[in-house]
Amino acid sequence: MSHDASQRMPTPTFIARLTVDVDAPLELGENAQGKRRFIAITGGQVCGERLNGVVLPGGGDWQTLRTDGVAELHARYFIETDSGERIEVENTGFRHGSAEVMQRLQRGEPVAPNEYYFHTTPRFYTSSPDYAWLTRTIFIGAAERTRENVLIDLFAVN
Repeated sequence: MSHDASQRMPTPTFIARLTVDVDAPLELGENAQGKRRFIAITGGQVCGERLNGVVLPGGGDWQTLRTDGVAELHARYFIETDSGERIEVENTGFRHGSAEVMQRLQRGEPVAPNEYYFHTTPRFYTSSPDYAWLTRTIFIGAAERTRENVLIDLFAVN
């Protein structure tokens, strides 16, 4: 039986850009897994055709900076749509690049997103029937770190 994978190739569809405002990291220090830290989420915006609203303050990103230079990210926060619906976001991912690029990012210097790898796999939870589609769709995020925030272009995998 012949199998043509190209007929089943997933295609991304842009959903929204999340601009997640963040505070300075709280450093925990080194443990067996690497350097642990927490970054508070202070707010932000969600802008797209199918999803618009704000990032609510109060969430955070728990990070492990591994000894191989990879940052493991695990963020949890809420967004509130323009219609007042609340959606919980759980977003995990990886950020890594050359030692020089990662040092520039840590100093808050501007770094072009194509100079490093930063992708996430967000999951959504909501009780809103209008946004139930978020809870049964696979998403990928193409991310960028700026001095004040994290930009995540959210794509649904079709």
